[in-house]
Amino acid sequence: MAFPDKANDLLQQVGLASRMHHTPRQLSGGEQQRVALARALAPRPALMLLDEPTQGMSAEDVSTVTDLIKRVVEGRTIVMVEHNLNVVSTLADQITVLNRGEILAEGNYDEVSKNPEVMEAYMGTTDAA
Repeated sequence: MAFPDKANDLLQQVGLASRMHHTPRQLSGGEQQRVALARALAPRPALMLLDEPTQGMSAEDVSTVTDLIKRVVEGRTIVMVEHNLNVVSTLADQITVLNRGEILAEGNYDEVSKNPEVMEAYMGTTDAA
């Protein structure tokens, strides 16, 4: 596949084909993150590391990027640092919660979100919401 075709395909995958003639500086924060995901997808990795992919985004952009990550995860392992619990609950199969560099809890979202140690460390309470 020629480079322009591959670039067009990647822009299509991340929903930015209509913005192909814009520089990243002309794009919103959410669109810039989608460009970053397209670049990360270019070499067709089996493993992707994502560091807070929704940080600082509007709710609409968070939803768009979350949906995009859901689409591109097939056939890949994604290791992600994310503090937005809605994103975590939507995307994560396995969660590891760290507190001061130590593993506090591991499991699926339901298990981890109800863990008293996690609740105390991150919400200041052990009461279930």
